[in-house]
Amino acid sequence: MESNDASAKFKAAAIQSQISNSSSSNSRPHASNHQGTNSNGLARGTQPVSAMVSSVSVDSSASAKFPAGNRATFEQNGTRDVTDGKTRSATIDPSTGSRGQFDVRNVSFFYGAAQALFDISMNLAPQQVTALIGPSGCGKSTFLRTLNRMNDTIAGARVSGAIQLDGFDIYDRSVDVVELRKRVGMVFQKSNPFPTSIFENVAFGPRIHGMKDKAQLREVVERSLRRADLWEEVKSRLSGNAFALSGGQQQRLCIARALAVEPEVLLMDEPASALDPRSTAKIEELIRELRTTYTIVIVTHNMQQAARVSDYTAFFFEGRLIEFGETKQLFTKPSEKHTEDYITGRFG
Repeated sequence: MESNDASAKFKAAAIQSQISNSSSSNSRPHASNHQGTNSNGLARGTQPVSAMVSSVSVDSSASAKFPAGNRATFEQNGTRDVTDGKTRSATIDPSTGSRGQFDVRNVSFFYGAAQALFDISMNLAPQQVTALIGPSGCGKSTFLRTLNRMNDTIAGARVSGAIQLDGFDIYDRSVDVVELRKRVGMVFQKSNPFPTSIFENVAFGPRIHGMKDKAQLREVVERSLRRADLWEEVKSRLSGNAFALSGGQQQRLCIARALAVEPEVLLMDEPASALDPRSTAKIEELIRELRTTYTIVIVTHNMQQAARVSDYTAFFFEGRLIEFGETKQLFTKPSEKHTEDYITGRFG
């Protein structure tokens, strides 16, 4: 038993040693037990998720905006731990006016009759990195996909509660899902470049949204590849097939493709889990650079990675939010025994 405790303490020390690179901010996340509703009452109760919308069929001439009359204001009074009813103190200044701020209130999610998320409430701070950690099957990826309605594609899926982006209910019937996914981009665990050239991979999104000027497209492609730290490696072969790139380069190409449509938020579902250590380091460095411009939410099984790149961490277990707060605090002095046991390797 003493050997197990020593091993756990060693793991905790290794994680804590990564914390020194994490930065703090005056903009801090929180969650609330406030029962918010939108203007037409859709936020309460369970509602069916709408059918999948194809990004290819979007009418680029349409006005795809969030309705101005659908704003709502939530109380901002701490993070609720759904397992025991406690609140975690964490504040955010509502006067900052930053873009890319998510307010999640009492969200539950169902795959048919099976419930995957239970009453999740939290605030995701703008221009910060939030890591979602927890054992496999705990609901991290399901929660991530609720933030840009990727779960809409699953038959029988439904959601209750309210998720707001910059004050707008993203599940309101009037929301254009294609516009939402433009504002909230996603990078998946396995890189998924299109079977076409490097240039066309990055230009795809802007083209779909109506950009036709060739010079402007070239500018967007170069800017996006530079942001993804890939330009210098591919600038001489933009017409080459994207599948010729290495795994790490393909993942950064997918990040560039997401950035090309100028999102406010970037969701990352284990973006480095299939990469070698050198490529993983590049992805982590990129995340740290992008945090100054984008709100980033990352799912990871690698707790050292969460400690290195995130400002805030949320620990999920069996579909519930157990603890949420600043990464340094959560990894060095967690409030919950369950959190401590997980980050020290006693389970999971």
